[in-house]
Amino acid sequence: MSGWNYFNYFTEIEEYFWKKRGANLLVSPLDWAIMESWQQAGVPLEAALKGIDRAFESHGRSRRAGRPMKSLAYCTDAVLEAAEEAQEAAAGGHDTTQALKKDEPFSREALRAHFEKNRMQLKEKAANLSARQPELASRLKEAMQSLVTCSGILDSPAALDLEDLERRLTVLDEKLRAALLQHAGDDLLLRLRREMDGQLALYRGKMRAEQISLVERQYLHKGLLEAFGLPRLSLFYLQH
Repeated sequence: MSGWNYFNYFTEIEEYFWKKRGANLLVSPLDWAIMESWQQAGVPLEAALKGIDRAFESHGRSRRAGRPMKSLAYCTDAVLEAAEEAQEAAAGGHDTTQALKKDEPFSREALRAHFEKNRMQLKEKAANLSARQPELASRLKEAMQSLVTCSGILDSPAALDLEDLERRLTVLDEKLRAALLQHAGDDLLLRLRREMDGQLALYRGKMRAEQISLVERQYLHKGLLEAFGLPRLSLFYLQH
C-alpha cells in the first residue's frame, strides 16, 4: 500500500481530508460511517486518497469552488471509481495484501492490551445488563471468550496472520451488531434512524445506492455500540 500503514486507514483518510479541506474540523458521524463503509467494501487506502484528490479537483472546477467541501459524501463516486481502477490494475498481478502477513505493524503487547481492554469493557457491560437483559449479557460473555481466544493466538511463535485475526474480529463484531439490533428498543432505533436520515438528507443524490446502504449499516452499527457503551473490536480501532 505504498508505505501506508494499512491499519491507520481511518486516521490517514481523516487527516488527508483535513489537509485538502484546509481546516482541522472533527469529521461527522456520517463521515465516519462513510469511511467504515469504504473499509468494509475493501477500498484500498491508496484508492481512497486518490479519490479524495479527484473529488477536490472536480470541486475546484465547479461553480461551488468558493465553498468548502463539508463531507466525504462528495468524494464517494471518485473513491469508488479509484477503487475499481485499482482492482482492474491488480488483476493478474501479485496480491499486495500479502504485506500484511509479512509485517507486524503492532507489537503483540499492544494487541493483547487492545483485546484485554475490550474484554473488560464487555465484562462490565455484561454485569450491568445481567438482570435487565440476560440474553444480551450472555452474548457479551460469548464475545469476551472469543477475545480470549484471539489473545491466545498471540502466544504462537509463528508469524501473525493479521488478516485472519481481523476476520475473526469482523465476525465477532457482526454477532454483536445482530444482538444489539435484537435487543435495542424501538425508541433508540427510531432516534438513530432519524439522526441518520438527517445526516444523509443532503447527500443521497450524490451517492450510489449500494454506498448509501453500506453507510446506513455502518452508521446504525456505530450508533448502537455507542448507545450501549460497547467498544469497536477491529484492529482498525486499536489506535483510537
